[in-house]
Amino acid sequence: MPYLPRSLATTVRRAMRTFPVVLITGPRQTGKTTLLREEFEGSHPYVSLELPSVRDIVREDAKSFLAEVGPRAILDEIQYAPQLLHYLKEEVDGNRHPGRWLLSGSQDFALMKGVSQTLAGRMAVLPLHPLSVSEVLRTGTVPSLDALLNANLNSDGALQFDLGDWLFRGGYPEPRINPDVDRGLWMESYLQTYLERDLRAMEQVGDLETFRAFFSLVCASTGQELNFARLGRDVGISAPTVRRWLNVLVASRLVHLLPPHHRNFGKRIRKSPKVHVMDPGLAGWMLGYQSRASLMQGPALGALAESAVVAELVKAAGQTGSRPQFFHWRSSSAEVDIVAEVDGQLYGIEVKATRTPTPRHAEHLRKWCGLAGAKGLLACQIDRSQGLGHGIRAVPWHLSVPPCPVAKFTA
Repeated sequence: MPYLPRSLATTVRRAMRTFPVVLITGPRQTGKTTLLREEFEGSHPYVSLELPSVRDIVREDAKSFLAEVGPRAILDEIQYAPQLLHYLKEEVDGNRHPGRWLLSGSQDFALMKGVSQTLAGRMAVLPLHPLSVSEVLRTGTVPSLDALLNANLNSDGALQFDLGDWLFRGGYPEPRINPDVDRGLWMESYLQTYLERDLRAMEQVGDLETFRAFFSLVCASTGQELNFARLGRDVGISAPTVRRWLNVLVASRLVHLLPPHHRNFGKRIRKSPKVHVMDPGLAGWMLGYQSRASLMQGPALGALAESAVVAELVKAAGQTGSRPQFFHWRSSSAEVDIVAEVDGQLYGIEVKATRTPTPRHAEHLRKWCGLAGAKGLLACQIDRSQGLGHGIRAVPWHLSVPPCPVAKFTA
């Protein structure tokens, strides 16, 4: 499979100028190993800790292992040898030269607990999500919100990207880059690997079949406000179990909870977060869609499109090491899918799967913009930006991503 350059590589290099250790974490099969080897193996020798023989050496004598590896290295799958974190701390305290160690690891509670206890202030933690649309288009960046709001964009190939194909196959590198990959077989294998390896390692889930049913229901709830009672009732588990299992999905970066915006603008607002499954391909497969056509004609189209846009926003923030500043807003009379805060400026984003946007599609967005004194975007299936009046523009669905100008590394 060819390597598609990842936007996160630039942020990793920036972090290497400050931190002795950089950890890339995220779901399985997002390309963490590929990124590190393609971008940094020339300067950092590669070592896989997934190999039992290597883990045996670490267990027997971790200090000698690090001495043998050398002063700079890529340590892949660090979750298999978390005891190394203590010895890395000792090494770093003796030599704080930046850019020494590049680590990768699937997100889990034990790993992040070890990081926070041993390498706080010494390590930058950067998430790698599935591919973003901008990475697939190889643009690396997207226009700023101000550019989208104030200027028409030409209709050219760079702006055309099929929503249906994105929702059907998603952004995981293998099914996205290689059209010969059987989407159904890949998704089933991915889920089984996640259930059998990651969840058992977290020791948070006992009944994997019930958890799978729970995840299916979460996928069916994507784009909706979180309802703990309904989730628990429909799956047959307690409210504390719902919270614990949902935390597992969030920690695994398979699900993002979009919080409500805290400013009510004089209205009574809902205070529950919205659930968004991060990869629409995985969500669509869990919902049983076997073809692009059935998905595009199905009742989940609007929710999947909304979650796809939210996922692009979260990825854009992660690519720069920033904390996402995105919310949703809902009152008794209106709702806005996404509220973005960028440098103190509010933007409203509404998502519709339509190909023919009209002011009617932006009615709720217009109400919110009037209350907030903000501008808005209607993300939909068009290939050219167009005005809808009242400071609102319709834009191609994948170009509603604001810039994230300030990097705040999580350490």
